[in-house]
This record gives sequence, structure tokens and C-alpha cells, in this order.
Amino acid sequence: MVVKPFKIIECPRDAMQGLPYLVPTEVKIKYLNLLLKSGFHTLDFGSFVSPKAIPQMADTEQVLSGLDLTGSDTKLLAIVANQRGVEQACRFAEINYLGLPLSVSESFQQRNTNSGIQAGLELIESAIELCQKNTKELVVYLSMAFGNPYGDDYSFQIVSDYAGKIAVLGCKIISLADTVGLATASQVQILSKTILTELPDIEIGLHLHVNPNQATESISAAIDSGCTRIDTALGGFGGCPFAEDELTGNMPTDALLKYCMEHNIAHNINLDALSEARNYLFQNVIR
Repeated sequence: MVVKPFKIIECPRDAMQGLPYLVPTEVKIKYLNLLLKSGFHTLDFGSFVSPKAIPQMADTEQVLSGLDLTGSDTKLLAIVANQRGVEQACRFAEINYLGLPLSVSESFQQRNTNSGIQAGLELIESAIELCQKNTKELVVYLSMAFGNPYGDDYSFQIVSDYAGKIAVLGCKIISLADTVGLATASQVQILSKTILTELPDIEIGLHLHVNPNQATESISAAIDSGCTRIDTALGGFGGCPFAEDELTGNMPTDALLKYCMEHNIAHNINLDALSEARNYLFQNVIR
């Protein structure tokens, strides 16, 4: 198997936002600064969303101001969900990517953003324009890409069609999100390959929520399919409250790195720095 170079996107934002307690701002800053030394391509560090909806991310601006980017090649990504969030994120030169969710499930789109899919497509068009003006790139997270718990129509073709619509709007990076941990390794491989074939000029990534026991199979499928960006989180924390399996969380960073080691796949992660970040995570962030 020939492995294409891929980017590891570390997602502490997704890991922290679902915690039942608030992580102090200074603790977030310390943890993120340790991750910035670890060599990830991108750090999904925070979000510009309603503090009522996600209180954990209310201090994103303060966290950003405390990050030490000196000597780090890691890019910063912030999640946004509406026009106001896009405009807020675009004010900060330090942010390289804006991540915007669009669900192929109308039910989840309404729950997640209080607007429908069509409004989401219109927001993507506006966000791309603002990103271009502010030297940033938009990453669209195509959520519920592997099914939904609401009974909404779903098929690979539906996902592929929305990926095509997003590409036509000018988005160059699309991440297929397994929002509720439904994907099998076979589905990951088939859907990813299908979209990569149909949209060869688009950077396709995967944001998988998995049971730790299924992580290796999903990683193998992601890499074999040719995806060029894989989202992870140390400890596998985070995920979606709609997942029925309480073990389902973000793809564990260590599982991906272990797979790379076992299959002689090169990566840019500084394992000593990552070990320090991991220790801090379990001593100060996770209770």
C-alpha cells in the first residue's frame, strides 16, 4: 500500500467542549501551548459560537491571546457556525482555518445551528468570500456523513452530492464527519474513495468518532482510501452526545501514531513534547 502524505489535525476543542465542568482559561492555554510544540499540522483550538450553546468555548479570544506561536509551524483552526462567528474569527491574523459544520441531515443541521441546510450552503458561500479577503481557508465538516439517528434520508450519493455542491461554491477542504460513531471501516473506505475520485482537486479529510476498539480498522481505512487529513484528540475525549455508545469519542491520537509506527509511516510529531502534553492533559484538564 502506497501511503499518501497526510496531515494530523489535533482537536482539543472537540475534546474539551463536552466536558461537564469548565476548564480554566490558563489551563487551556498551557495545554494548547504544549500541543503547539508537538508538531501537529493544525490545532483545532477553539470556536466562535454562542457561549450559551457551548459555555466551554466562551473564552476562545482570551485563549488565543495566550498562545505562543513562536517557532511553531502548527496552523490554528477555529470552529464557526454562523455569520457572526465567521466575522469574529476573520479578525484574528493568527487563525489560518475556519471550520464550518454542514450536516447532510436536516434534523441535525437544525439542532446544531438553528438553521437549515440551504441556509448552511449560503453561509459557506459567504464564509469563503470573507476567508479569501482575510487570507484564511475554509474547512467544511460534512457531518452525519455516515448516517443519522433521526430517520432522515441517507445514502453515499446524498453525501457525495453535498460534497459536490460545496466544491462548486469554492471550498477546497472537506472533512467527512462521523458525528455519532456509525461508520464501519468499509463505509469509511468506500465513501472516501468515491468522493476523492469525483473531486480530485479537493482535500478530503476524516473526523471520526469511534469506539477505541474500532480505531485501528478506521485508521487503516482512512489511510488506504487516500484521505489527506485525519482529525484526532489525545485520550480520545470528546465526541457527540447523540452517540449511543458512551465509549465513542474522537479518534485517539495515540492510536493513529501507534498505527504509523507499526506500518513504518512517517509523521512529524515530536513524541517527547506530546508525552508532556499528555501528562498535563490527565493531570490538569481531565478530572
